[in-house]
Amino acid sequence: MARAPLLQLSDISLTYGGDPVFDALDLVVQPNDRVALVGRNGSGKSTLMKVMAGLVEADRGSVIAGPGVSVGYMEQEPEMKGHATLGDFALSALDPSEAYKVERAGAGLKFDPARAVETASGGERRRAALAKLMAEAPGLMLLDEPTNHLDIEAIGWLEAELSTTRTAFVLISHDRAFLNALTRATLWIDRGQVRRQEKGFEHFEAWRDTVWETEDIQRHKLDRKIKSEARWAVEGISARRTRNQGRLRALQDLRAERASQIRRQGTAAMALDGGQQSGKKVIEAHNLEKSFDGKQIVQNFSLTVQRGDRIAFVGPNGVGKTTLIKMLMGQEPADSGEVKLGSKLEYAIFDQARAQLDPEMTLWDSLTGDPEMRVSGKADQIIVRGAPKHVVGYLKEFLFDDAQARARVRSLSGGEKARLLLAKIMARESNLLVLDEPTNDLDVETLDLLQDLLGEYPGTVLLVSHDRDFLDRVASTTIAMEGDGRATVYAGGWSDYQTQRAEIAKEKATPARKANATQGSVQAKPEQGKSGKLTFSEKHRLEELPSVIQRLEAEISKLEEFLGTPDLFTEEPAKFAKASDALVERHAALSDAEEEWITLEEKAGG
Repeated sequence: MARAPLLQLSDISLTYGGDPVFDALDLVVQPNDRVALVGRNGSGKSTLMKVMAGLVEADRGSVIAGPGVSVGYMEQEPEMKGHATLGDFALSALDPSEAYKVERAGAGLKFDPARAVETASGGERRRAALAKLMAEAPGLMLLDEPTNHLDIEAIGWLEAELSTTRTAFVLISHDRAFLNALTRATLWIDRGQVRRQEKGFEHFEAWRDTVWETEDIQRHKLDRKIKSEARWAVEGISARRTRNQGRLRALQDLRAERASQIRRQGTAAMALDGGQQSGKKVIEAHNLEKSFDGKQIVQNFSLTVQRGDRIAFVGPNGVGKTTLIKMLMGQEPADSGEVKLGSKLEYAIFDQARAQLDPEMTLWDSLTGDPEMRVSGKADQIIVRGAPKHVVGYLKEFLFDDAQARARVRSLSGGEKARLLLAKIMARESNLLVLDEPTNDLDVETLDLLQDLLGEYPGTVLLVSHDRDFLDRVASTTIAMEGDGRATVYAGGWSDYQTQRAEIAKEKATPARKANATQGSVQAKPEQGKSGKLTFSEKHRLEELPSVIQRLEAEISKLEEFLGTPDLFTEEPAKFAKASDALVERHAALSDAEEEWITLEEKAGG
């Protein structure tokens, strides 16, 4: 016998500010569902979840929960008025005897139940709200970006909990690895309609592309039919006969059908300009020591950052990742040690707190009011990568429409705020990008574009992220900060780090190889240097250079193939010139890398 659905939405219609968000939407959540809710930023994912939770009332339609089914919702900005501590809030719907459930969730999610609400950060509040939901274990959990403000360890705990729960859940997240691991079905919001596929998120992009391809074919056929019928109506004398008036009415119906089709939102036209080239060595740090409030951030830390490196910093929240980056950029003094910055550096910084955005300003004023973007005497113009541009035109490149230009920043969704901040930093010419949790709230399409841009960016990237898939796609080097001043440098992204870390742990478990167990640690002990004449940084560089050389050879091959395109020089001379310059630069970089490898190899062998 079929079980009753946990939640059923029927004929839901909702408008916001006069614009339709949903129209005649139907949706069913079944027992044991593990569903990814996906869609473009601003498509209404969070709004739909609030409708499902009963927090937003639709203009039309019904929301019916199954008999005895409780629906729990994790808010992005939880209201905690009337509660003294985070623990009081998390326990508010439970019996005091169930406090252990909150304590367990609090330990996994790393929040202190004794923390006063009035002093808690936004991230701590969100973690308390998530702990509350996990402890209550309702019949249906609605999770809106639960991994935001969680470090990778807490994400791992949450993933393990959700993978074993019997509770059904609907999940909004930007974290591909999290979605791939947990979901069995996908709900896709697209232009006010919801489609469902009985496969997890890992199959979403192939499904989306198939739907769009079919849609394009049908639209093309409709356009051809309209064109054919319109020619008949204009040229055919028989069209004026009474018996053919039905065919004319059918033509009008076809035109009405075509006009009613909602245009698919395009991809953001984001771009990064590397500006002037920085020096070959971007940052040199030697023997850095730093403590803060009695806690050791780094100890005996040395690092050389070369032009073009993509370096990711990972570790638990509060371990000091942002502090270390500020030290490397000369913005935070070290207790001891030395930092040398390269020449011609131009920064662009994406901060997790989005402090560059004033929630009370309009999008227009947020851009035109920026001193670095303002054009003197022209209130509707901004400087974008060295050239003036109309502010609305630039906002449209980031998928904001005319009406949103005069809206306040606080009215934007989390993903839209992230896009606005990207618009601000991408307007600048830079050769050193600092990205602190850039993936939070971004949709799949924008994330894909950002990854592509970072892959092509000629400058250097310093990255803090808890998004494992993003780290794998972007990072060439990972620095794992493990607390107590320990920092370990690994080649590659997150998966590479995990593999190498496991190998080191295996070596430690073998007594005969204990002497080599800590070879990858930045916090090198004196006896580690006895095996050769290389410093730790040189050892790491020697290990890294083969992959650097391989990457440069691959880039050279791709550029040579591109430059061999017939008629490229005559049809697109600008692209030809840019690719030629890039080829010369890659050859020079390859020569430098090969020479550096030979020098280090000889030194190690000597």
